[in-house]
Amino acid sequence: MAKEYRAEFFDREYTIREVAPRVWRYMRPYAWRLALGLFCGLVVAGVLVPFYQTIQPAVAAAGGEEVARVSVEPGATAPAPKESKNKLDKKIAKAARLPSWYKDVEKFAAKLGFRFTDDEGHMKGPMLFLVLIVVPAIMFLRLMLGYLNRYCLQWGAQKAIADLRCDMLRHVQNQSMQFFGRVDVGQLMMRINGDPGTLGLVMTTILSELAIAPFEIAVSIGFVVHFAIANDMLYMTGILAVGLPLFVGPIVLLGRKLRKWAKRSLQQGTVIGSKLHEVVTCIKQVKACGNEEYEDDAFRSVYRKQMKIILRALRVGLMVGPTVEAVGLLIVGGFIIWCFLFSVPLSRILPMLAPLMIIYNPIKELSKLQVQMQQSMAAMSRIFSTLDVHMELPQPENPVKLDDFTDAIRFENVSFRYDTADKDAVKNASFEIRKGQKVAVVGMTGSGKSTLSALLARFYDPYAGRIAIDGVDLKELDIHSLRLRVGSVLQEAQIFNDTIAANIAYGNPGATEADIVRAAKLANAHDFIMAHPDGYQRIAGEKGSSLSGGERQRIAIARAVLKDPQVLILDEATSALDNKTERVVQDALDRLQKDRTVFAIAHRLSTIRNSDLILVMREGEIVERGRHDELYALGGVYRQLCDMQGEK
Repeated sequence: MAKEYRAEFFDREYTIREVAPRVWRYMRPYAWRLALGLFCGLVVAGVLVPFYQTIQPAVAAAGGEEVARVSVEPGATAPAPKESKNKLDKKIAKAARLPSWYKDVEKFAAKLGFRFTDDEGHMKGPMLFLVLIVVPAIMFLRLMLGYLNRYCLQWGAQKAIADLRCDMLRHVQNQSMQFFGRVDVGQLMMRINGDPGTLGLVMTTILSELAIAPFEIAVSIGFVVHFAIANDMLYMTGILAVGLPLFVGPIVLLGRKLRKWAKRSLQQGTVIGSKLHEVVTCIKQVKACGNEEYEDDAFRSVYRKQMKIILRALRVGLMVGPTVEAVGLLIVGGFIIWCFLFSVPLSRILPMLAPLMIIYNPIKELSKLQVQMQQSMAAMSRIFSTLDVHMELPQPENPVKLDDFTDAIRFENVSFRYDTADKDAVKNASFEIRKGQKVAVVGMTGSGKSTLSALLARFYDPYAGRIAIDGVDLKELDIHSLRLRVGSVLQEAQIFNDTIAANIAYGNPGATEADIVRAAKLANAHDFIMAHPDGYQRIAGEKGSSLSGGERQRIAIARAVLKDPQVLILDEATSALDNKTERVVQDALDRLQKDRTVFAIAHRLSTIRNSDLILVMREGEIVERGRHDELYALGGVYRQLCDMQGEK
């Protein structure tokens, strides 16, 4: 069946101002590694400074050599060599303003017996060594620092993303069953697993680029301004005032459009994840109906819609780079034309033009970050919407720990309604279960039987009335201590894709191998377990797919035996089994119920004939109560149920 994205009831949009401090809380534990990465990025950008400082002297020197080689035309008066040389020296001295550190390097080399230039200013071997060895060494250092910059930042970001995923899972697990009754589980899985991954990829890229690109831009612009002031060319810095807004404008405009499509792409991605989850978990029904081709077509339809959205977002994102390049070319072209019209010398243009050309790549990288930032904002809105939903069962500040069950459980005028329902599932339910008693609940489907058991286990809280154990309201109890005292065997046994031993020990992780075997024997499960070559190390498969229904139920019973609860909830534990398997499972259940307080939801009335109290429900209300013989003699709803099953 076709699926459409359904925004969850808790979704909302977040701004960067709201998100940034929350992201930082996840990055803070790894701040030292991030600081190291940022420092390396700063040093990488700082390496550009000596490069810029040598541009003008190199250009000026090249110009001076060109003047020295100018020939004298026939008939012209040749300038005096000494005068010509003096003018040339003055010209070079004025233009070739070497950085201060150059003199220190030259003096140090002279002490070691090396000279970079001869008396006429020509390059000597040590200078060649400096250029061919030292400069590549500096560039290698730049590469290594760049590597450390990216590694440290990505290390910190990946650690933060792992923490974020764990927090999301913990938060979701703490929500009440009301929450899970309203969300799409497939989409929820994508939020926990997929969205932080998207955010992690973007965060590592953003941090890596932000650690280098802004510094490179700042160093380059700083040099241009310094050079302009030192050479009485401050008017030339107008290119920055005009050029930077032209760079930023297209990035902002396209970024707004991109965010919309990035959000839709993420939303449709969750639809794909939800559809995959739905097909895989319902594969038996798909095969039973022969609907493989139908589901294949439905999945292709969902994916085609995703591809349309991805391509639209891609088109917008790819426009950012070319737009920035086009603006950059126009600015550079305009700058060169302006210099030509006002006869600005080449030696004065290049020292300013080179840094401006170099910052083109950092600005281009930052423009890409706008694309990634918008994608990350869409993911972060979904992540923090999930983290900000609070449907947990309320916990008291000083909960009462339930160390032992000694007296009775009482339902006192309990009423409950599901969030998505328009009427109560349970209405004014009142009854008592004394320690050691077996109380059964019967009724037609939808009468509220399972809801009563869920309230007893405190999967939900009633909106009216109260449930008390030994006189203490369940809302006042420490929920972990309550769950240790209450165990359940459900109609559909919950089996994990793990070994059979791990499934049995799930309620008691510290159990020994002997404990597991003992529990399996009491549950009539040991024989079928050992009949398989892998025994207790056999993998149960997804939801116990490698086991039969009766085997899954016996594993669940063994789990309950090992947990050893004082209060046992049986929710139609044998209703889906054939007669032969039911007898085996029922025998195991009889052993499990011995010396325990039992709350049983019965489908087959033969299993609850000897109950101390039978509650008969209809449309959420308890309409009859008593023992089997009393209720049958009453000739009401219970008798009708018995007659339907041929029970007397």
